[in-house]
Amino acid sequence: MRIALLLSLFLLAIWSCNQEPDGAYKEKAADAERIHQSIRDITDVIVHDIFSPPVASRIYAYTSIAAYEALAPGYPDYQSLGGQLNDLEPVPQPEAGKSYCYPLASVVATLAVGKALIFSEEKIDEKYEKRLAEFKKLGVPREEFDRSVAYGEVVAKHILDWAGKDNYKQTRTFPKYTITGQEDKWEPTPPDYMDALEPHWNKIRTFAIDSAQQFRQAPPTPYSTDKNSQFMKETMEVYNAFRTDTAERTAIAKFWDCNPYVSHHAGHVMFATKKITPGGHWLNIVAIACRKADADIMTSAGAYALTAIAIADGFIGCWDEKYRSQTVRPETVINKFIDEEWRPLLQTPPFPEYISGHSTVSRAAATVMTSIFGDNFSFTDDTEEPFGMPARSFTSFYQASDEASISRMYGGIHYTPGLNNGIKLGGEVGQWVLDNVKTKK
Repeated sequence: MRIALLLSLFLLAIWSCNQEPDGAYKEKAADAERIHQSIRDITDVIVHDIFSPPVASRIYAYTSIAAYEALAPGYPDYQSLGGQLNDLEPVPQPEAGKSYCYPLASVVATLAVGKALIFSEEKIDEKYEKRLAEFKKLGVPREEFDRSVAYGEVVAKHILDWAGKDNYKQTRTFPKYTITGQEDKWEPTPPDYMDALEPHWNKIRTFAIDSAQQFRQAPPTPYSTDKNSQFMKETMEVYNAFRTDTAERTAIAKFWDCNPYVSHHAGHVMFATKKITPGGHWLNIVAIACRKADADIMTSAGAYALTAIAIADGFIGCWDEKYRSQTVRPETVINKFIDEEWRPLLQTPPFPEYISGHSTVSRAAATVMTSIFGDNFSFTDDTEEPFGMPARSFTSFYQASDEASISRMYGGIHYTPGLNNGIKLGGEVGQWVLDNVKTKK
């Protein structure tokens, strides 16, 4: 209690000592780094808490939408996503005639929504206090500060009420995936033989697309163990994938691994490493692109929201196909019929092969980002540096998404049709979002 009181007095002192001339704080408050940092705050906790890629995409979508909605009233050229996204009612508007620091409201809404959707609430609390202290230091007038925080909380509540009706909680109680025992169907893989991940994700309410089945893709290649069959040719392609150009293919596979939980076994000891998810990787690319383009805070908020929506819907559509086709992973087929000692370069994730989630969401994100920043937008992606991987450079978002897709075959976890049709699905989802969700009036 005493510590909290001292902290409050300290922040009040900072506030009093940093008052600037009337309105001088506004430009600093509207620095786009405010939103980049708040999204990064969410990413840090998602990595810490080890959320699966689909669940992480849901968190990113709701937090990014909250960030956008709390900021948009301060920018007359932009409009709410209420009425555009599935079941999102009109978002409460600020009180007319009152002054607000909308970037502050945006950060509050982002972190408040994030806190409700993750596990480590205390970590969000720490980041929340730090971000608020930064705004106080700018000299935001006390009444405007309090009013802006309150508005951010109102927006957060509205978004969370909407999120609470997306069927996520109900799917936590649905039955586990049942192993069929059929040779052509998915079964758990080494080293941990984990249960199938999120078999009911297609029951989650979509954000922009009509349904999980809207862009249903062609079925996978028919299963066959005949060495001359198309299926076995595709399997052999995976088996031989990193026998040539080994160093570069290995670098590509590991850079785009984006597996939030990779287990390691040494004798009787098991430990795990944590990594960013595919959605988190692409939202970090949004930050990279915004900084290079010198995008203002509102443009950045729109980029995060549209990209996160496309990624989330991409996962829902992809997971619908995964558990319809239930395609067996290359590792299982290769170990049974080709080489029982073979192991993929990447750890096989615990869900069916067809279609590739990374291929889907990477192309969905690339489609949206190309529309915002343009084609042939070159950038250097340093997202994986904190996880021990060097940066890679790309000439466009599509080139990056193509590399993300092929990385799954180089890593030994996907057949080519799963990649190609994932790209197709992602492009269709991304374009639908662009055609049907408008940020500007």
